[in-house]
Amino acid sequence: MDEEDFFEEDIGEDEEEETDVYSEEGREESIEDDEIDEVEEGFMQGYDSGDRLAKCSLCHKPLTDDFVEEELNDEIYRFCNEEHAEAFKRKIEKS
Repeated sequence: MDEEDFFEEDIGEDEEEETDVYSEEGREESIEDDEIDEVEEGFMQGYDSGDRLAKCSLCHKPLTDDFVEEELNDEIYRFCNEEHAEAFKRKIEKS
């Protein structure tokens, strides 16, 4: 038995290939097979876009795990600190 035959026997023909959930096609297939739900699909889409980090609504710096979230005029805004949240509220009130 040569090396190639050994690997073919080891893999087996009836084994399924793993789905790449990081690709659009893989996500769709995983949803159809009930392997991931819509929330996980959204996470994977965000992972794909990569460059889009959540940013402070006032200074536009990327947010860390410690951020402030406010609902203003039925919109959700995120800020890097409480001072920026208060400044943004004042800015909106003046508009």
